[in-house]
Amino acid sequence: QVQLVESGGGLVQAGDSLRLSCVASGRTFSNYVMGWFRQAPGKEREFVATINWNTGSTFYADSVKGRFTISRDNAKNTVYLQMNSLNAEDTAVYYCAARPVYISTWRGDEIYWGQGTQVTVSS
Repeated sequence: QVQLVESGGGLVQAGDSLRLSCVASGRTFSNYVMGWFRQAPGKEREFVATINWNTGSTFYADSVKGRFTISRDNAKNTVYLQMNSLNAEDTAVYYCAARPVYISTWRGDEIYWGQGTQVTVSS
């Protein structure tokens, strides 16, 4: 059974940093793209960042570029999201997700999602 388990969220002040972790289990993810998404209250879930598990190539939303860094540790089967210079607009539930590289959408039965971790930034 595939599981994505996020951790590392919390309450911080504006300007602080947090590192989120996503431990992936239940299958081999070498041919997957791992992503972080977030959903703020009253808003739709939005893309934050992705990393190709095999190649390590990354992609970021404009709103987090230069502040957030996505990375992975193959030995630990873990994907990280280092978040620096946090501001109130970053407040959201952050979700980890995985999709096969041959699928271009983050919707559908072949996409795996974690349960989410809350990040709250006080201004």
